[in-house]
Amino acid sequence: MRKPGVLIISHGSRESSWVELVDEAVKQLPLQGDIPVAVSFLEILEGRLIQDGIDALEDQGVTDIVVIPLFVSSGSTHVDEIAYALGAKETADSDTNLDLFRIRANIHYGTPMDDDPVVAQMIWDKVRDLCVEPKQEVILLVGHGSIYEDFRKRWVKKISSLALKVQNISDVIAVDYALLNPDSVRERTEYWQKEHGYQVIVAPLFLSEGYFIRKVIPDRLKGLSYLYTGRAILPHPLLSEWIGNQVHYMLESLKL
Repeated sequence: MRKPGVLIISHGSRESSWVELVDEAVKQLPLQGDIPVAVSFLEILEGRLIQDGIDALEDQGVTDIVVIPLFVSSGSTHVDEIAYALGAKETADSDTNLDLFRIRANIHYGTPMDDDPVVAQMIWDKVRDLCVEPKQEVILLVGHGSIYEDFRKRWVKKISSLALKVQNISDVIAVDYALLNPDSVRERTEYWQKEHGYQVIVAPLFLSEGYFIRKVIPDRLKGLSYLYTGRAILPHPLLSEWIGNQVHYMLESLKL
C-alpha cells in the first residue's frame, strides 16, 4: 500500500516571526484526508531541517513524499540544489554544499510559486491600498534575482509573466519588474518617473519580511520619491490555498 505525505520546504530564518508565518500558513492547508505534513527549512533551524522532515514522514509509514518548494521563483539556486539533493534530478545546475539526503520513500518534486495567478492576486492585495490614481501609477515588482546567468533568465521569465498577471487584475498603467541581482531597481524606478512622470509603487517579491525588504531595497532607492508597501507575501490566506492546490494537483496526477 502506498501512503502519501507532504514535505514543505522553505529557506529558514533566525527571526522566529518568519518561521511562525510559514507554520501558520501550513496549519491552514485545505487538505482532504489524514495526510502527514512536515515543514522543513533549508538552513538555520536545527531539528527542523530537510532531513528531519524526511525522517518524520518516513517514520509515519509514508512511501511517497510530495515536496513543495516554498520559494518565490524557479530562478532560486536553492530550488535547484534541493531538487538535486532529494534525487529529483541527477546534477545541480550550480555549486551546492548540500549532500544527498537519506531517503527510502519516492520523491515527487513540485514547483515554486513563480507566476501562478494566485501569487498575482496576493501581490495585488498587498499594494492596492497604495493605488490612488491608477492611471498615473506603475507597480514595480522587486525580486532577488541571481548572479548566475541561467538562473537570472529563469527569474526574468517568471517575474515578467507575473507582472503581466498583476497588471491584468489591477487598474494601474503598467506593472514592471526589477531585480536586486543584477541590480536594476533604481534604473527601472527612474525610468518610469523621469521618462514618463508616473508614481512608482515598489512591491517586494519575497515570501516573508526581513533584511532585503527592510534594508536592501530602501537602500537601493535612497534619495528617490516612491511609494513602498514594505510588505512580503506572508501573511496571506491565499498562500495556504496555493500550497493546497499544488498538493492536490500532484496527488491527483500521481494517483495517490
